[in-house]
Amino acid sequence: MNYKFILIAILFASIISCEKVDDTKMLYLAHGLPQTHPVHKGILEFKKALEKKSGGTLKVKIFPDAQLGSEREVLELLQIGSVAATKVSAATLSNFVPEYHILGIPYLFRDKKHQFEVLEGPIGKSILEKGSKFWLRGLCYYDAGSRSFYTSTKAIRTPDDLNGLKIRVMNNQMAINMVNSMGGSATPLAYGELYTAIQQGVVDGAENNPPSFVSSNHYEISKYYTLDQHSSVPDVLLIGTKYWDKLSDEEKKWVQEAADESAQAEKVFWNDSVEESMKIAKEAGVEIIIPDKSLFAEKSKSVVEEFVKEHPEMASIVEQIKNQ
Repeated sequence: MNYKFILIAILFASIISCEKVDDTKMLYLAHGLPQTHPVHKGILEFKKALEKKSGGTLKVKIFPDAQLGSEREVLELLQIGSVAATKVSAATLSNFVPEYHILGIPYLFRDKKHQFEVLEGPIGKSILEKGSKFWLRGLCYYDAGSRSFYTSTKAIRTPDDLNGLKIRVMNNQMAINMVNSMGGSATPLAYGELYTAIQQGVVDGAENNPPSFVSSNHYEISKYYTLDQHSSVPDVLLIGTKYWDKLSDEEKKWVQEAADESAQAEKVFWNDSVEESMKIAKEAGVEIIIPDKSLFAEKSKSVVEEFVKEHPEMASIVEQIKNQ
């Protein structure tokens, strides 16, 4: 545990212990996104809804921009009760709660409608609840879009076009296996180094959702964007069980209702951001390619088979999602 983490934990423990005892409870919510991000706007809706439902007895203080540390560090703060809530990617959360790995399977969801029917139905709610035994209770999912390939050297129209290309991926085994299964050369690399790496030819491209493609300015040097939408990993709004367990049944109801309402509002913010990002990319001369996704999905079948083989206890959930 690093010194920064210890200092933050002590600070919040002292704040909580020094708060005036009255009818007001403060919920500290930390995340790593900028305040212009559609997910942050969704979190603001959560704050507004919760404070309204509780008549001001539950207040939310938000710490954006990674003020309190990385996603992993904030999750650890939730587990010890120093921070009440956070928003993290399901990919990060899978390191704490194994079932979230399922949501990173390539081409798991047929489209956006299918994705949120699953996430907001019994399967998605069951996965949210799995985190409670790790002191991380899921409240709802936020749309974080779909990741697609973009390149600087040549267009990707079929999986064969990936042959020999160095594609930057997150340091995540499923993402690495997926790119390699299609004939590409998966190259884990820090996100902050990516612009220069593409510019200098260290990698030929990368993969991400449209808002990230544009906000990172990668569209300036990557003029081909192939909307194969290989993964749709959502963000998750979480509350630490150490905070949750102190709430009354009525307060828990308010928190859950506010989370659900914010999730619906965030979808609108996300769609608006995607539309604006695609407009910017097109105007900058980026070629938008709509490929046959089934060709890519077929090539990556081995990744799904390997996952199910390694996690037989999750095979039935994967099958249920596919058949829904």
